[in-house]
Amino acid sequence: MEKMKLAILGAGGIASTMARTVREMDEVCLYAVAAREEERAKKFAEEYGAEHFYGSYEEMLKDDGIDLVYVATPHSHHYEHAKLCISYGRPVLCEKAFTRDTQEAEELLACAKEKGVFITEAMWVRYMPMSVTLKDILKKGKIGDVVGLTANLGYSLMHVERMVRPELAGGALLDLGVYTLNFATWVLGDDVRDIATCVVRHDTGVDKQEFVDLVYSDGTVAGLFNTMQATTDRKGYIYGTKGHIVVDNINNYEAFHVYNNQYELVETIRRPQQISGYEYEVLACKKALEEGRLECEEMPHEHTLKIMRLLDAIREKWD
Repeated sequence: MEKMKLAILGAGGIASTMARTVREMDEVCLYAVAAREEERAKKFAEEYGAEHFYGSYEEMLKDDGIDLVYVATPHSHHYEHAKLCISYGRPVLCEKAFTRDTQEAEELLACAKEKGVFITEAMWVRYMPMSVTLKDILKKGKIGDVVGLTANLGYSLMHVERMVRPELAGGALLDLGVYTLNFATWVLGDDVRDIATCVVRHDTGVDKQEFVDLVYSDGTVAGLFNTMQATTDRKGYIYGTKGHIVVDNINNYEAFHVYNNQYELVETIRRPQQISGYEYEVLACKKALEEGRLECEEMPHEHTLKIMRLLDAIREKWD
């Protein structure tokens, strides 16, 4: 395809970020948007230059001009809305957390496979060039053998309604914890042997902050902190036998600072210019669709399932 036609399902804040990004891309155009209220969809289309707008998701999905649907609704509705897209044969880029739990994820991926429809999770960090750069630094042994890492992610989100409502799958883990878990698994892999965790709950029952410790089969460890009560520095620290790396912003890599064992700064690698960072996941989808694949190599289905299993295991520890 020369120019991929993107449709956005949902017209909230994250949908706006995607629309602003696509507006600046040469390879993609904002073809359509759908919301539950037509007036809201119309306003969104006028603001961001969408060619079409719809007052129902089903009506939009009947449009054969669509190349890819970006599902931008709350976590609680990802399964329903992504499955709806699949039923119309529309390729899907689904926001994280992919679903509420592993069962929903397995059913959704099985449905996509059965229908032969492309679907991938919009874990944007996985698609970024800086992710590859970080792996290259580690493979070159610049800090020796990695023994562990720590990471945090926190924003002041207690005023956001969806974050505190259990029926909308609110809480820090599904919204923020997916990033710290993806950072840990990107660096250390998926072979987690043991999990220890503690949680502080909101009055509604959702988690408002937690610590999660992972122990891997090879003896490496990860210590993760997520909170929706306060803004944190979003840093990650990767520790090796010959030094350590300080990662500025694990949620959208800004820079990697490499230190030796004498605490001397050896190298700093900064993020290349980008629109918002969302463009990389969209371009990865375009490439996969052009190649006739049903998933993106940057975020394979198996890894999406492994993250969902970790999320379930953590919540099981919380009872």
